[in-house]
Amino acid sequence: MYRLLRPLLFALPPEAAHRAAFTALGAARPALPALAPWLRRDDPRLAAEVLGLAFPNRLGLAAGFDKAARAVDAWIHLGFGHVELGTVTARAQPGNPRPRVFRYPGSQALINRFGFNNPGADAVAARLARLRASGRWPAHPVGVNLGKGKATPLERAADDYLYSLERLAPLADYLAVNVSSPNTPGLRRLQGPPSLRALVRALSRALGPAPRGRQGGARRAKPLFVKFAPDLPRRELLASVDAALEGGADGLILTNTTLGRGGLDPGPHPEGGLSGRPLARLSDLCLGAVARHTRGRVPLIGVGGVFGFEDYRRKRDLGASLVQVYTGFVYRGPGLAASILDPAAAWEAQSA
Repeated sequence: MYRLLRPLLFALPPEAAHRAAFTALGAARPALPALAPWLRRDDPRLAAEVLGLAFPNRLGLAAGFDKAARAVDAWIHLGFGHVELGTVTARAQPGNPRPRVFRYPGSQALINRFGFNNPGADAVAARLARLRASGRWPAHPVGVNLGKGKATPLERAADDYLYSLERLAPLADYLAVNVSSPNTPGLRRLQGPPSLRALVRALSRALGPAPRGRQGGARRAKPLFVKFAPDLPRRELLASVDAALEGGADGLILTNTTLGRGGLDPGPHPEGGLSGRPLARLSDLCLGAVARHTRGRVPLIGVGGVFGFEDYRRKRDLGASLVQVYTGFVYRGPGLAASILDPAAAWEAQSA
């Protein structure tokens, strides 16, 4: 079905297609449970516990798709085992001028320069509070990805993150710190070890103590992840990983989008972060390096270039406890999770 619909969606500008998809998802919400046999895989072989959170499966929807928490209760019906909302900033902001997202179908890639367009932490917190009160909170973890406002000076960045964390931590199942988007000027400087250590320490203290244990064991109620860019030189990446862990991070996400343009269709390549197939190898190299460096001491989320089961298995083999998709979902549609998790069920059981 999506193969028939995709040409219609792709005939629209990308942001218009995204809005149309959310409109359709809202209209279809009452019917989603009935579609579960085609879209959702409730198989105990897929279940996992990571940082004390129960995941019905290890595949999630990455930050950037549901920025404003508009469809939190819908994603489980499309087969996802978790969703990461946002990126959310302390105050509402419109993001960068349009056009700010570009498709490259021949490369199965996207370039975006959204710039953290979102309604702000207070609005997202209100939506999540209403959802929790309604009893429609999904039976999978819901993470919230936090970012810095464009107008906030770097030296005041911690204030932005703390403002959002204080409002969203009581409602989310985990938090993620985004210091790696290429679309907010200067943001990636926060990946430097001294800055990152101080930022993560401040957020970790606000969340409360985090007793250390084995991977997947019980820790604090609201784990804290840090998301890294794929463009850091290897030594700098590992130094930043160490700084995040020293600051109190519970998990790491590898990776955000890249500024590189390797593997992309010829043609104009605007500024912004590249995702999709061309990101896969670079993201995998970062994931593998961090997995070797941390030696299983901390859960990793692998994201970048996941379009099918082989991509999922590669991330898992490299050391990812959880795997996320974004661009693959844009190109493959609502059947993506089932197409990955059907073969994953037996493989996960054999690998356990």
